[in-house]
Amino acid sequence: MPLTIGSPAPDFTLKTKDATGIRDIRLAEYRGRKNVILLFFPLAFTGVCTQEMCEISGGLNAYQGLGAEVLGVSVDSPFAQEAWAQKERIAIPLLSDLNKTTARDYGVLLPDLMGLGSVSARAAFVIDKQGVIQYAEITPTVKDLPNFKAIIEALKKLR
Repeated sequence: MPLTIGSPAPDFTLKTKDATGIRDIRLAEYRGRKNVILLFFPLAFTGVCTQEMCEISGGLNAYQGLGAEVLGVSVDSPFAQEAWAQKERIAIPLLSDLNKTTARDYGVLLPDLMGLGSVSARAAFVIDKQGVIQYAEITPTVKDLPNFKAIIEALKKLR
């Protein structure tokens, strides 16, 4: 069952890879400092996921201007995520939930996608500086994008 508004956001430590190498990102790093937009997406190198991450990257200044850090999470390896980010010029950290623990903790793990196995649903969470979920959305299908306007509105309320 997905987490709801008012729930504490489960902490996680996930791997990311960029030009500096592989490193850990923990949700707790942002506590007391920044609000976090956590975007779960099914798979790198797919059409709708590419559209979503490119839209987010293109509008990143708006989210950062509202004091938010945007993080993308998928079950892909950090190596695949880095290759995809370079190819598509994705400007947000992509976090590897290869063992699917974080998707399960947030209640967004799909049991099977087109016979490919379990992946995360497309979902968005706004987590405030205290680590509490202030916006939660799982899209009706993996082909639907999150409601970016509602995410912006949730962030504005946290100012």
